[in-house]
Amino acid sequence: MKKKLISLAVAGALAAPMVASAQGTNVTIFGSVQAEYATVNYDKQSSQALIGDDTGRSRFGAHITEQLGGGLKAKARVEYGFNTGSGNLGVARERWVGLANDNWGELKFGRIQSPFKDFAGGMTIDPFAYTTLQASGSGGTMTASANGLGSGAQTFVNSAVRYDSPKVEGFSFAGILMPGDANRLDPGNFISPSSGFQGSQSNSGGEDGEWDFQVAGKYEAQVQGHNLGVFGGYSRDNLSTRQRTTTGLNNNEHVWRGGASWSFQNFRLSGQYERVSNAIGAATCSTAAALGNPGSGLPDTRSQCNSAMNLGGDGHLWFAGGQYDWGNTSIIAQGGMSEANATATAAKREVSTFTVGLIHNLSKRSSLFGGYQRGMVDDRANVFRDSNTYTVGMRHNF
Repeated sequence: MKKKLISLAVAGALAAPMVASAQGTNVTIFGSVQAEYATVNYDKQSSQALIGDDTGRSRFGAHITEQLGGGLKAKARVEYGFNTGSGNLGVARERWVGLANDNWGELKFGRIQSPFKDFAGGMTIDPFAYTTLQASGSGGTMTASANGLGSGAQTFVNSAVRYDSPKVEGFSFAGILMPGDANRLDPGNFISPSSGFQGSQSNSGGEDGEWDFQVAGKYEAQVQGHNLGVFGGYSRDNLSTRQRTTTGLNNNEHVWRGGASWSFQNFRLSGQYERVSNAIGAATCSTAAALGNPGSGLPDTRSQCNSAMNLGGDGHLWFAGGQYDWGNTSIIAQGGMSEANATATAAKREVSTFTVGLIHNLSKRSSLFGGYQRGMVDDRANVFRDSNTYTVGMRHNF
């Protein structure tokens, strides 16, 4: 009997610190699992089919919040993505710690998403985001640059700080800053451009990156049952020392964005426009957006990304879509166009797309989706080709 009492006392003493550390702390385990059967058929090339999740929806992670008192909260997030069609154990997504207060907003430090992706347009206005039909995919009517400052499915900004303001009278603001002069961040991951590949830069700054940044704002209001939203932003990707010497470029990249959304009862309309000058990161493409590995070089039937600008060149992209909810089913039609202007070493390219499809909610967590996308390419270099994409899939969130 005494031995049992001693054992219980020891167990209680060991458990006490764990209980204390859990007080005021909330840990949420979250995730999503998706698989789709998709066929991507480029004209005059063999069709490519897959069963899996090349576009990066499947993920798992933990979100931690601790109440520090006085309205101050400590936060942390660790997230990994995986492909249901392969055996990989996971790729890094968000990884950050932060502080938040209802009065002054939220600060995050680490590997984070850009405001162009999850705050002002981007993936937030595309119902088919994280599917083969996404507007930042091979259709390419939204920027999906590999440097993380775009709005691609698997693009994140390394070594950055982000601020999100509280909403005041419908207005809110978000900004991100990546410190420059960090030589250790990006000493060798830049891939020089060639005749068939526009180059790659996985960090948005890195070696003498000169403090890249992005800012965005939006206004949201409800007027007699109408939900209105207007957003805009500016992104700057500065040339690093390595980029100047390996590419011969002399100008920094600038991206301007504007857009709006409107919904009433079961209807929703949204769209955005982007102008790119002196493309650096915008001349690359994230793996998920390309439906393959753009680092393998172009052309490749599984590595097409029409949203990529010509390196050092200008261009623009626009996207618009409509959605009607009929019971548990959403009927979606959307489309857009991207134009990459010619440079001294690359030809002009224009791409237009349209997409139609359905999303059916089986429950609050599970859904089915499917649809068709047509991509029409006018490429003076005859590298990219028209395409037809068909997909049907299932997603479960937890």
